[in-house]
Amino acid sequence: MNKTIGFIGAGKMATAIIKGLLKSGLFDKNHIIASEPNKDYAHKIEKELGIKMVHNNREAAAEADIILLAVKPFVVKEVLTEIEDRIDNSKVIITIAAGISSSRVEEILEKEARVIKVMPNTPALLGEGMSAVCKGEHATEEDFETVIKIFESVGKVIKAKEEDIDAITGVSGSGPAFYYYIIDAIAKAGEKLGLDYKTALMLSAQTALGSAKMILESGVEPQQLITNVTTPGGTTAEGNKVLNESNISDILFETVEKTAKKSELMGKQL
Repeated sequence: MNKTIGFIGAGKMATAIIKGLLKSGLFDKNHIIASEPNKDYAHKIEKELGIKMVHNNREAAAEADIILLAVKPFVVKEVLTEIEDRIDNSKVIITIAAGISSSRVEEILEKEARVIKVMPNTPALLGEGMSAVCKGEHATEEDFETVIKIFESVGKVIKAKEEDIDAITGVSGSGPAFYYYIIDAIAKAGEKLGLDYKTALMLSAQTALGSAKMILESGVEPQQLITNVTTPGGTTAEGNKVLNESNISDILFETVEKTAKKSELMGKQL
């Protein structure tokens, strides 16, 4: 791709995406630029990845055809105001901040910008991310497909409607933290039953990984997979009974629901 992508912010998510782009060959190092105020960190990233690092957001925005905002939600408005005069309708803007919609970016810029909203998650650091991509009103189909390719370099991608992004944030954007909690809780249960915690954690985490792959690769519905692994009157059936008689489904629904509502609230406040 002959276009240049500029990252405003070079934190973990940004560097994960950059590594994915370089590995996939979608962009070469001469067409990637990132801004980072911490000079020591910027030098480290520049040396590690071979991309151009600058300390000024305006410089990165000016050189880029595609601008990816990889900053915290509460500074998005400040950053967009800073680089506003470096953005015209020839540039594509990607926002990955929770609660920041494409329409909100347009409002801040006070122009019909070509914006794509993306909700990625942290497993992108390992190339196993899950990203939802939403096309803004003024973005083109070509813009949309380009951004999809960018995030396919760090995992799986779905096309989504922006009105669903808060629910998506609850399920996948914040979802890794909830799975970490469950994996840790099962490992700690094993520890209480006499296992070494590290051993129990490996058992729990690998079982979660394998189970997730079964869902993704077999095409079999989760309820059928539960049936497949459950022998009537057996060990799994005993554990299933505890789950079915508990309120764990209600707790998980409330977890996702409150996360989604927080995302919606943040969007209104910023």
